Amino acid sequence: MKHVVKSIATVLIILTAFSLRAGDEFCGIRNTAFVPGELVTMKVYYNTMGLYISAGEATFSVSVEKFNGRPTYHCVGTGKSYSFFDNFFKVRDRYETYIDTATMLPIKFIRDVNEGGHKIYNNVTFNHGAGTAVSTNGVFKIPNCIQDVVSAIYYARNINFDKYKLNDKIPFDMFMDDEVNHLYLRYMGKEIVKTRYGKFHSIKFKPLLIKGTMFEGGEKMNVWVSDDPNHLVLRIESPISVGNIKVDMMEYKNLRYPLTSLISTR
Repeated sequence: MKHVVKSIATVLIILTAFSLRAGDEFCGIRNTAFVPGELVTMKVYYNTMGLYISAGEATFSVSVEKFNGRPTYHCVGTGKSYSFFDNFFKVRDRYETYIDTATMLPIKFIRDVNEGGHKIYNNVTFNHGAGTAVSTNGVFKIPNCIQDVVSAIYYARNINFDKYKLNDKIPFDMFMDDEVNHLYLRYMGKEIVKTRYGKFHSIKFKPLLIKGTMFEGGEKMNVWVSDDPNHLVLRIESPISVGNIKVDMMEYKNLRYPLTSLISTR
């Protein structure tokens, strides 16, 4: 059960597979994909014997706030296990970022998690001009245009995916656990995906993962986002150390555009 519920805590990290490397032509992209007030809920399902069980959920919200006198998108991602699984491995995670509305780069990132009684708190301030990130644990060098765990999701939703060809690699840099991670996602084209919410026209990717306690590494994860200007994450599928998981978008509010990728609901 520990492996089941700990997968919930990784959902926020899984969803960061859409940022881009420093020096990429998308550095400095404008936001045309989301608006303040947007709220999205993802549900986590676990499968070990052919039966999927609801294990927990993650939510993502956006508001506009002033931070050090600058207008920012305040984006918050939370993850929690359901009450039944709390008995085995309770998860209560909160990730938040303040994104400069002009540059779409993170200014402040806060990670406050409690996973099975193991607590982690990290408060990161990004100084992109100086190329540093000052965290609770020290000062670290960072490359240009780096994203954090949450800002990466919103940044990448503004990418024009139509310019890529099948099997193209899109590199990305992400600052997590006081380290710069150099990864990529592989563009797998467009297809119709059926989720627990409904049937969608979608864009599919395979992100490169680093081997760890939960994931095997490589390109074994599949991710689908809506093939419309919102670019919402619709479904994630991946094997984990015991069984596999699915993460489905189950509820949304205040999208910038109609969800035209939706073909039909369940």
